[in-house]
Amino acid sequence: MQSEYSLWMREHELEIIPTLQELGIGFVPFSPLGKGFLTGKMDFTTSLADNDLRRLLPRFAPEAMRANQALVDLLQHIATAKQATPAQIALAWVLAQKPWFVPIPGTTKLHRLEENLGAIDLELTSRDLQSIEEAAAHIQIQGARVPESLQSQFGR
Repeated sequence: MQSEYSLWMREHELEIIPTLQELGIGFVPFSPLGKGFLTGKMDFTTSLADNDLRRLLPRFAPEAMRANQALVDLLQHIATAKQATPAQIALAWVLAQKPWFVPIPGTTKLHRLEENLGAIDLELTSRDLQSIEEAAAHIQIQGARVPESLQSQFGR
């Protein structure tokens, strides 16, 4: 199954992922970097190009990005300790969830591909994962995944 999954889109953890595991079905998470937001390369001051589809997504409204910065700050804190990037921590977190997860981060740049590949060699300890869980539990993600007009087609 292929669907969105990341530290800021975890809705599948309640029913879908356990069902996939029970049935022996693999999972291909797309947008494991939160459409670029979890990389730490953008914030509420980022101006998206007129043709950037993220402009239509409520999570990329400046006020939502400002509120969601706490999650990026968490990733940056861990990344600094691990001599990694927030993107690598976000990908390593997805990879640590289940051995049968095969995330597909999108990129058009070779240096980003190389950065993403660095997540494979990054080990998050059980303590790291617990710290992420505890901190993330206190962060309420702001903004819907998709515009209200599309929610019936794409879910919340």
